[in-house]
Amino acid sequence: MLSQHTPSTDALRRCGTAPSDPNAWDRLGLILMATGEHKLAQAAFAQAEALAPTAVDFALHGIEAATVSGTLPEILPTLDARCEADPLNLAARIARGVALERLGRHDEALDALEVATVLAPHAALPATLLGGILARSNRLQEAEAALRRAYDLNPNNAKTANDLAVVLIRMHRPGEARRILLTIAPDISILCNRATATVSIGRQEAAIEDAEAAIRLDPTAVLPWRTLTNSLPYLDGVPGTRVLAVAQACGTRLPRTDLGPLANDPDPARALTVGLLSGSLRSHPVGWLTVAGFETLDPDAFRIVCLGRDAGGADPIAARFRARADTWVDAEMFNDEALARTARDLRLDVLIDLGGYGDSGRMPACAHRLAPVQIKWVGMQNHSSGLREMDWFVTDRWETPPELEHLYSERLLRLPDGYVCYSPPPYAPDVVPLPAASNGFVTFGCFNNLAKITPRVVRTWAAILRDLPTARLILKTHQFSDPETCGWMRDCFAAAGIAPSRVDLRGASRHRAFMAEYNDVDIALDPFPYSSGLTTCEALWMGVPTVVHAGEIFAARHSMSHMCNAGLPDWVATDTQAYCALAVRKATDLAALAALRTGLRAQVKASPLNDAPRFGANLAAALRFAWRDWCGGKGAVTPPLRLEPRAAPPAASPHAPPNPAHRSSVPVAA
Repeated sequence: MLSQHTPSTDALRRCGTAPSDPNAWDRLGLILMATGEHKLAQAAFAQAEALAPTAVDFALHGIEAATVSGTLPEILPTLDARCEADPLNLAARIARGVALERLGRHDEALDALEVATVLAPHAALPATLLGGILARSNRLQEAEAALRRAYDLNPNNAKTANDLAVVLIRMHRPGEARRILLTIAPDISILCNRATATVSIGRQEAAIEDAEAAIRLDPTAVLPWRTLTNSLPYLDGVPGTRVLAVAQACGTRLPRTDLGPLANDPDPARALTVGLLSGSLRSHPVGWLTVAGFETLDPDAFRIVCLGRDAGGADPIAARFRARADTWVDAEMFNDEALARTARDLRLDVLIDLGGYGDSGRMPACAHRLAPVQIKWVGMQNHSSGLREMDWFVTDRWETPPELEHLYSERLLRLPDGYVCYSPPPYAPDVVPLPAASNGFVTFGCFNNLAKITPRVVRTWAAILRDLPTARLILKTHQFSDPETCGWMRDCFAAAGIAPSRVDLRGASRHRAFMAEYNDVDIALDPFPYSSGLTTCEALWMGVPTVVHAGEIFAARHSMSHMCNAGLPDWVATDTQAYCALAVRKATDLAALAALRTGLRAQVKASPLNDAPRFGANLAAALRFAWRDWCGGKGAVTPPLRLEPRAAPPAASPHAPPNPAHRSSVPVAA
């Protein structure tokens, strides 16, 4: 019963004195929603709709109340009947479209909202809602068109502008997104999206300022900390202790629900169910660097459950995941708590997160504990997750030598070779002879995300070009499809004394064409502090070695791991002076460079970086090791892990002396 002298009773009195006023009933519904009386709120909104059946706001408020109270399936037939009885009722069409999406019936929702946009071609709301569903369905070009129309109709609407900017960011057009976001009064969401767009165009300090401004608006909110966690590894000069502290601050703010004890059988020798949590199980760095490992796991010993959107279609990496998966669950159908319950219903023994805090990552779901053993691997694996429920972190001896173990909140699963296995695309072009031999000058290249190119990187590359006055530099990334971003980068090099004619900026292209452009490059230059991952593997496959500057955090050591795993530790430096000297020395020995290029693809193919069976055995051992550790904690006997002796991996770089214990095929737990 409602108590006296509350906003609810006051609103109810207003409804009694003016029962035909739909605004009074809507106001009552909003107050009841705020106090948790969701079913009563739904009844109030229904009365408002009955009095004003064409009011869109009232209809949407009713959908919200029905969603929260769990009665949405029950009211859908009423919405169907309203649309049939009055086909021109915009409010009913919009409400039905929103309801259908919330029920997971995306195609029907799109049809309903497309009709609404036809009924009201000059109204921004139907186009905004349509664009939102298209974006969530990953139909980004259509989403942009719908949101652009809504934005043009109402450019002062912050939500529409923000939604459009998010789609542009996902379409790798951060420069355009940032320009839109700078026109909107900032709130937490806008500041976080602006930070993402800003770091993506290489303005790391400004991005961190936006993320920290969002934190100041609400220090308890998750989104600003998640944004700072994602952005901070790109900023130069940040110690690993701070990166870890920010990740832990983010992790502590994630909501958690006590779902009760896990009921998995603690048998150390039984077959395991392994869940792969990712929105990127396709042609994506996650796919290229992990799929071979999963394919080579013994299907009798490891059952695979994929938790993420199936890319479908002709995507070759997605097809490989589908072929190996025993079960596929569309994780986007569930909120974090529901996803954790679903994972528990599936009796996952090991959950491998492959998304982190990224755009499609579901790290917050891991806070609810999806499985007895939770492991972080690839997918925004820039450093420790900082999440107390994340038990293990897949790595290798180059990424995390003993002196860096204190920078991780997880225990470390060190694989005896590298921490990934590269699957080169079958359409990769052939390697051509060294371009410098015909050009008469050396061409350096970096095909990395612009977010990784810091002011110190530009100054360092400029110093190399000054030492080699005829050398050229090719920078290729999707951000350089934006003329304004290109102009800014040319200005950066000009300020460092490098003429624009010596720096070739290239924008986005299809993947095969992207890889073919390595045929114009003699030596790749790795950015820092955020190193290359897949990009270094692709350069190696195309015969192009990479000059590497190894740092402290995980993201600062990707290329070091790949180069050493491929047998090229002599391409790694540990400071900028050594990095410059190494680049110049390698560029002035064209005979050695040409010989290396000729045989590099074969060398990579024969190395652990590309040896799927070897990697799969190591991965299986690591998963079994982590599982037996959990079983041991449950009182089960944990027998020793045994593998057949294996050939020693390539020698480690002198900059990261290997611990002899890490050479074993048994993963070492820190």
